[in-house]
Amino acid sequence: MNFKHSEERRMLQDTLSRYLTNTYTADQRSACVSSAQGSNEQVWSELAELGVIGALFGEEHDGFGGSGFDIAVVFEELGRFACVEPLMASGVMGGQLLSTLGSKAQKAHITDLIAGKLKVVPALEEPQSRYDLDAVETTAEQTAEGYRLNGTKSVVIGAPSADKIIVSARTGDGVQLFLVDTDCAGVERYNYPNLDGYHASDIALVNVSVPASACLGTSQDALVALEAARAAGVVALCAEALGAMEAAKDLTIEYLRVRTQFGRPLGKFQALQHRMSTVLIEIEQARSALINVAGHLSAETSLRDKHVFAAKNLIGRVAQLVCEETIQLHGGIGMTEEYSLNHYAKRLTMIDHQLGDVDYHLERFVGVMQQEAAAESM
Repeated sequence: MNFKHSEERRMLQDTLSRYLTNTYTADQRSACVSSAQGSNEQVWSELAELGVIGALFGEEHDGFGGSGFDIAVVFEELGRFACVEPLMASGVMGGQLLSTLGSKAQKAHITDLIAGKLKVVPALEEPQSRYDLDAVETTAEQTAEGYRLNGTKSVVIGAPSADKIIVSARTGDGVQLFLVDTDCAGVERYNYPNLDGYHASDIALVNVSVPASACLGTSQDALVALEAARAAGVVALCAEALGAMEAAKDLTIEYLRVRTQFGRPLGKFQALQHRMSTVLIEIEQARSALINVAGHLSAETSLRDKHVFAAKNLIGRVAQLVCEETIQLHGGIGMTEEYSLNHYAKRLTMIDHQLGDVDYHLERFVGVMQQEAAAESM
């Protein structure tokens, strides 16, 4: 099997890397994190012009990618530069739900999304849900004009700068998705920055009236589409984590080369070499897991999910080790605000808590393996 990127993906990777190197400086990132919305509209527009958002969609939706490897290429580079633009929420999960379930009118929004003129993010998790997509207490009461939504959504990444949100709510038929304008009456956003610099919102829906045309697909299709969107989101997060781990590793290697102790570079001490070797090996394991899950993103559901659960669990465990080792090898400087390693460590910690942590995915992976074992024994 050839694991090398195609020429088109290499060009995309090189273009994005050059752009971020020249544009996304530490000052630029700091200004973005400090802003009210946590997103730089100029950067977002330029990412769209470079085709980065289009790479997350298939040709049938005016994009030029959309596969697991296209997502991986984009987000590995974003992870290397600790970029806090909400591309996973809007470009991957929001975009996939629109392209999978949207009506003709709703799918028309994808053109503006690819062009950087629109942001659509999913508002799925609730205070009690603990990553379960069907643990929905937000209600959608049918009215003469459409539906009335009431409930609360938690930690909606990218919502402060979003134009529309995709809300999951429970109707009499099950879980239904709705495309809702963020300036709609009754939508109340409480915005805040997360530990890693990404901005999120807790959203209260108070008697929000939406027309029937706001329904995104049907209740029979919602959970299947949500699982598929989450799988794509996990690929993006795993790739971003890999990029962040590579950047943390490079910072640490350089530090061990230039920092001296007892008249020798720290990298000359065998004990530190062994610890760094462990980090290198584990990062390569993480890369293999990313390749595996990216290659199975379009596989049939049970096979796809098995690799999604395994990859997210392994990436989370490796990320914890990389954070611990790189910070300890640096010493106190590793967690200063002015030093980049601090930002990578925070982002890697938060990635573990997005779309299911290591324990959640381990439980689901074990469940799948038990089902397979039971089926084989019959």
